[in-house]
Amino acid sequence: MTKRGAPWSAQEIEPIVADYFDMLECELAGRAYVKAEHNRALQNVIDRSRGAIERKHQNISAVLVALGLPRIKGYIPLANYQKALFDAIEARIDQTDIQDRMADVNVVRDAPPQMLVYTPPPPMSARPYAANPQLNRLVRKFAPAWRDARARALGEAGEAFLYQAEQDRLSDLGRDDLAGKVRWVAKEDGDGAGYDILSFSRRGEERWLEVKTTNGPATTPFWITANERRVSEQRPDVFRLARLYDFSRTPTAFRLKPPLTDHVRLAASQYRATF
Repeated sequence: MTKRGAPWSAQEIEPIVADYFDMLECELAGRAYVKAEHNRALQNVIDRSRGAIERKHQNISAVLVALGLPRIKGYIPLANYQKALFDAIEARIDQTDIQDRMADVNVVRDAPPQMLVYTPPPPMSARPYAANPQLNRLVRKFAPAWRDARARALGEAGEAFLYQAEQDRLSDLGRDDLAGKVRWVAKEDGDGAGYDILSFSRRGEERWLEVKTTNGPATTPFWITANERRVSEQRPDVFRLARLYDFSRTPTAFRLKPPLTDHVRLAASQYRATF
C-alpha cells in the first residue's frame, strides 16, 4: 500500500538519494539513462508513487544547488527538507569524489568560446540558509566558495576561456583592431589590478573583467577580494564581474555591473590579524 502523506523514513530516503547520485553520475559522464526506469525501480523498493519520488528528487536538487553542486536536468529544485534527507546527502557526498570533480579543469565544452552564452544574473532572494540550520551546516561544511577559490587551475582555465571569448566576440563584431588589444592582465601583470581581463565594448569603451569560475550552477556563491570590491566602487563605469558557471558541461556566463550590492549580498568572512 502506497504511503501517501506519510513522512519519509531514513530507510526510504537512502536508496532514493543513492539512485539520484547514480543518475547524476551518468549525466556528468555523458552516459544515457532513462529517468522513468529508475522511478519504476524505486517504486518497487520504497513503495511510493511516481509523483512522490519525483518530488523527492526535486528536494535533492534543491540541496545540491545550495551546495554549489550540479543537479539532474529536469528535476527543478523544490525546497522541502527533513533531517534524514540532509544526512543521506551528506553521507553520499562524503563517499564520492564530486567535490574534487567540481574543481577539475579537464572539462568537456559543448561550445567554443565564441559561442559563449550570456544569461541574466540570478535574482537576489531572501537569505536561503538562515531558516534551516541543517542546510546552513552543510553549506559551511562543503563551502562551495572556498572550493572554487582554492581551485587555482580552474580559475585560470576560466580566465583563459573568457580571454579567448572576448577576442572572438570583438572579431565577430568587425572590431579586429580591438580584439588585438584584449589583454589577460592577471597573467601578464599579476593579480594586483583588481580585475583579470582588459576588454572593450563594441564602441571601444574599456571593460575591466573580473572572472569567477565554477563548475556548479549559477547561484553558487563566490569570493570577492577587498581589492576587487574597491576597484568596482572606484571605477563602476568600466568594472564588470563575469561569472562563468556550469563550466564542466556547458560554459555559460552572466555579468554584474557595479554596484555589486545591487546583485549579490556581500558578507565579511575573514579578517587579517596583525600585531
